Amino acid sequence: MHELSLIANLLRKIEQVAAENRASRVVKVRVWLGALSHITPEHFREHFEDGVHGTVADGAELEVETSDDESHPEAQQILLKSLDVA
Repeated sequence: MHELSLIANLLRKIEQVAAENRASRVVKVRVWLGALSHITPEHFREHFEDGVHGTVADGAELEVETSDDESHPEAQQILLKSLDVA
């Protein structure tokens, strides 16, 4: 269930950014998956869609960028790159 905690952490960040921008909803989320994050874009997408159901990011378009650089300092991370809000 490691993925659920990753999604929960990501969702907290998304909700924080949305609140800071006084946004009623998030329309697009861009994330970066490190080479050692051990999750495929497809698997991440499934967990993301389940995790954001009923939140400010429900229905948001998800754009996933992946890295194959195992030596990157954040290779084990899933990073929130940016959001589009409304």
